[in-house]
Amino acid sequence: MDSRRALLVDAFTTEPLSGNAAGVVPDADGLDADQMRAIAAELGASETAFILSSSVADRRIRYFTPTQEIDLCGHATIAAYAHLAAERAIEPGTHSLETNVGTLDIEVDDLGEVWMTQDAPTVERLDVDYGRFASALGIDDAALRDVGADLPVALASTGLPFLMVPVNFLEHLSSAAPDHGALCDLAAEHDAAGIYAFSFDAIDGDSTLHARCFAPGVGIPEDPATGTASGACGAYLRQVGAFDSVPDELRFEQGHFVDRPSVVRVTVGTDIRVGGRAVQSLDGELIVPEFADDDIIEA
Repeated sequence: MDSRRALLVDAFTTEPLSGNAAGVVPDADGLDADQMRAIAAELGASETAFILSSSVADRRIRYFTPTQEIDLCGHATIAAYAHLAAERAIEPGTHSLETNVGTLDIEVDDLGEVWMTQDAPTVERLDVDYGRFASALGIDDAALRDVGADLPVALASTGLPFLMVPVNFLEHLSSAAPDHGALCDLAAEHDAAGIYAFSFDAIDGDSTLHARCFAPGVGIPEDPATGTASGACGAYLRQVGAFDSVPDELRFEQGHFVDRPSVVRVTVGTDIRVGGRAVQSLDGELIVPEFADDDIIEA
């Protein structure tokens, strides 16, 4: 019977049981998509990274939520490389990673901090019904209209598209009561993975903004830390001229309202990079399920 090592690694934090937990399967060669999906569902993290051999890069990662494969995941990448660094399976330096969106550079420093270079950014400003977005988020629409003239709703991507929704104050963002069905509909209409709502009114004075990310359409009601959305937000902030001069490093806090406080660091230059630390919280072994063709029920 086949078994594989499987871990839970908390990303964008240095404290176990905070940040965003990612599953990591360090040796996934030979697993098929159905087995990966079943393992991801068993681990129960929002995403699990399956590390594979690659013919075009140093390694490949496939990413699965408990329900489906997705093309890219920031926090699971940070978790995977932090694990590899802690195990001394890789040396500090720059490593190439094959993903479904292309080959990306991953940098690991001497202290185990991981920086992920994201895909080329795209930002599309949207003319939206603020009332509909506010209703889906469970926020008074004045909280969106108040900042909408300077910070429009937009579809932004650095490999995985998200709807960027600025909110005027943390008070309104914190009290959001999302309608997950309505958020699914909005995301689906724009081919987005989810909705990234944020406010410059943050908890920590050192933070650039506070964010909440809802992606129920891919099985994540609320994400504690979202690397791909953070990178997309960095690109968005530059595109809409949110700063007279973009700071050398942006600090995005997230996860406080699901009791998993996180910090995602973002740099916006020639490339968009997302960085952070990660800490292992669980290390074990899973039995790999075997599927016959007639065991698979198509939805």
